[in-house]
Amino acid sequence: MIETALTRRALLRTSALLGAGALLPGASRAGPQWANVKRLVTGYVDGGKLPGMVAILGQGQAAPHVIARGTTERGASPPVTADSLFRIYSMTKPITGMAAMILADEGKLGLDQPLGDILPRFARMQVLDNPDAPLDQVRPVRNPITIRHLLTHTAGLGYTIVQKGPIKQAYEDAGLVPARVSRVPMPDLDTLHPAPSLAAFADRLAKLPLVYEPGERWSYSVSLDLLGRVIEVVSGLPLDAFMAERIFGPCGMQSTAFQVPRRDAARLTTNYGYFDGMPVPLDPARASIYFDPPAFPFGGAGLVSSPRDYDRFLAMLLGGGRLGRTRVMSDAAVRLGMANLLPPAAIAPQINGRVVGFGAGGMVGLGEDAGTFGWSGAAGTVGFINAPRSVRAGLFVQFMPFNAFAVQSEFPAAVKADILA
Repeated sequence: MIETALTRRALLRTSALLGAGALLPGASRAGPQWANVKRLVTGYVDGGKLPGMVAILGQGQAAPHVIARGTTERGASPPVTADSLFRIYSMTKPITGMAAMILADEGKLGLDQPLGDILPRFARMQVLDNPDAPLDQVRPVRNPITIRHLLTHTAGLGYTIVQKGPIKQAYEDAGLVPARVSRVPMPDLDTLHPAPSLAAFADRLAKLPLVYEPGERWSYSVSLDLLGRVIEVVSGLPLDAFMAERIFGPCGMQSTAFQVPRRDAARLTTNYGYFDGMPVPLDPARASIYFDPPAFPFGGAGLVSSPRDYDRFLAMLLGGGRLGRTRVMSDAAVRLGMANLLPPAAIAPQINGRVVGFGAGGMVGLGEDAGTFGWSGAAGTVGFINAPRSVRAGLFVQFMPFNAFAVQSEFPAAVKADILA
């Protein structure tokens, strides 16, 4: 059980994470009015930069406040709502991370358990002499990959959106790609054929060298996709079935899945690519690649969800694993999943110039940001909670690349400003 894994130090570090209704000194107990968030959403949509945007915010497990502006695509189309569908890409990672924490809580996984115990092909890995080295310039790893490493991107695995040189090409050739984007080739976007199954994905990945020594540094990777295979083997269920049974169903997340049913086509938004400032439909809502079944459930970046659904996931985390009267996962599993799980000697990530921690598939705030947990997506989405303030917040848009606009940094700043107002 996870309770036995929570050391006194870990409990002290995470004791504030699930404070019930805590507010900043001076904050109104009536709750924020979200004026800054509304100004942000209105500015982007009314200014013509983006066709539609939804912000969904709440305190504790109270009903969310929704700020929706614009339409699901440019031109005449349905208005965006809290029930519109968005490709959340890497916001899938915290869900996969928490799915693993459920299994850890049940004693079926250990955070420091070697991956090779579950997937034997990873028992004897090799690592490149340097990240850009030819694939034959390798040495045996000193440390085995563990479940903790997969949760925190410290396993030394690569990512086609990060790596360069021979290892990037090897990943692409093997179909070790992170997600689906479009049916048609687009400038600067790879249209690749993924591995045919999650089992094949894992087997092919085990044949390639690591980019870094396990446990030495945070490096964004396919580790949460590989963790999806671990979940399948340990649970005995396909990843999508496990998520549906243990998370989506209990949380009432009826619009979250790795494939969009045709009956929901009118709710799906269009994903736009911005090339030289011009919007080009990457994945039109009416002909989306997400209507097709995926090659396998991408645990790192494969889900489509609605603002309302993802808000329910965040509310469950704020509730210590409980949503309303439904217990989804244990309080201890949530606490540990939102703690800084980085190996002590690992080089930590920096986001916006600040060192942060990392938990079960999501960023963990440190210092004055302690109690914050969440992550963002490649199409501009953001989702996080701040447990000491009992606040949950999500922003839903659809554009690529994610840094074409600054919404992913502007939104948390607007939320903070509204809390302090």
